[in-house]
Amino acid sequence: MTDQEYLDQAEALLRAVELACDRINDETDADLDNQRVGGMITLTFANRSQIIINLQKPLQEVWLAARAGGFHYRFDGRFWMDTKGQGEFFDNLSRFATDQAGQTLSFFSS
Repeated sequence: MTDQEYLDQAEALLRAVELACDRINDETDADLDNQRVGGMITLTFANRSQIIINLQKPLQEVWLAARAGGFHYRFDGRFWMDTKGQGEFFDNLSRFATDQAGQTLSFFSS
């Protein structure tokens, strides 16, 4: 993958996270705050716990840090998959956010 292809796919992922946060706040009482600075998004939950998503351009990866741990994702042509076989980005983000929010949150478009 070229650097530009990586940036295009990574930007689409970050935008999808932002849009999902807006939808979650419209549809639930989760009170999920999302703040983006450059290639990093910080999600802050009502209990003040956080999930941080950031781009790792030199490695062409997206990193996610949550209470569950740190995870690295690479684009496989269709999905952002964990580099250690731990699943797909949006599935994991939904699971980790659900755990931290104490209510079911889905980062998939409805």
